[in-house]
Amino acid sequence: MAKTKQATKTATPGPNPILEVWSEYKKTGTEELRNQLMENYLHLVKYNAERIYTKLPDEVDIDDLMSAGIFGLMDAIDAFDLDRGVKFETYCAPRIRGAILDELRSMDWVPRLVRSRSSLVEQARRSLQMQLGRKPTDDELCEKMGVDQDEYTKIRKDAGAVGVVSLSRKWFETDSSKDVREIDVLKDAKQVNPFKVVQKRDLKELITKGLSRAERLIVILYYYEEMTMKEIGVTLDLSESRVSQMHSSILARLKAQLQHRSTDLQQEVV
Repeated sequence: MAKTKQATKTATPGPNPILEVWSEYKKTGTEELRNQLMENYLHLVKYNAERIYTKLPDEVDIDDLMSAGIFGLMDAIDAFDLDRGVKFETYCAPRIRGAILDELRSMDWVPRLVRSRSSLVEQARRSLQMQLGRKPTDDELCEKMGVDQDEYTKIRKDAGAVGVVSLSRKWFETDSSKDVREIDVLKDAKQVNPFKVVQKRDLKELITKGLSRAERLIVILYYYEEMTMKEIGVTLDLSESRVSQMHSSILARLKAQLQHRSTDLQQEVV
C-alpha cells in the first residue's frame, strides 16, 4: 500500500506594512500617509504624557500634554530619516517629551491659589526655623498653618511641581543694601567639604591606632565600607563568629581608651 506524504508549507513572513507606509510617505509626503503613521505611533504620545503627568499637580490637564506631544510626534515623523538605521520609537521619544515640556514652560498651569498657599508654606517654614533653631517637622508646619495632614500633603505636592526659577530672584531681604538671591544659597551637591574629609581621616587614624592589621581591617570594612560581618569574614578568611568576637573586643578597648582620655582631660582642666 503506497504511503502518501503530506507536504508541509512554511509560511514566509510578508513585508512589514508600517515600513511600506514609511517608504511611500518619504516619497510622496501625503497627508493621508502621515495620518496613518500618526495613528500607529499615537500610543507613544500617551505613554510619555502620562509619565510626565504623574509628577504634576491635579490642576494640570493631561489632554493639554497629549496635544503638545502630538505636535512633537508630527515633527519627528517629518524629520525622521529611514536610512540612518535607527528605530523610530527611539528617535521620537525625546521629541515628544521636549514638546510636552516646552508647552509646560509656556503655560501658567499653576493657579494663583496654589502659588499663594505654597508661599504660605515657605513663610511658615522660615518663621518656625527662626523660632526653633532647626528645621520644623511636618506636624509643626500643619499646626502653624492651621491645616490637617491631608491638606498639607496636597499643598506640598502642588508646590513641588517642576518649575523654572531665576537664579537672580530675591531669596530674602537683609539689613544691608545687598539682598540675598537664589544663586547665593544654591547648594552644590558635588562640592566636597575639606573640613569633613580631614575630620573623617583623623577619626579613622584615632580609632585604628594600636590595632593589629586584622583589627584595623575589621573597623574600616565594617564602619567605612559598610560590609557585613559575614562579608568581612570571607574577605579575611575568618568565620563570622570570630569576626563578631574581634569586633566586640575592639569596641571594649576603644571604650576604655576614650574613658582614659576623658579622665586625663578632666585632670588637666582641674
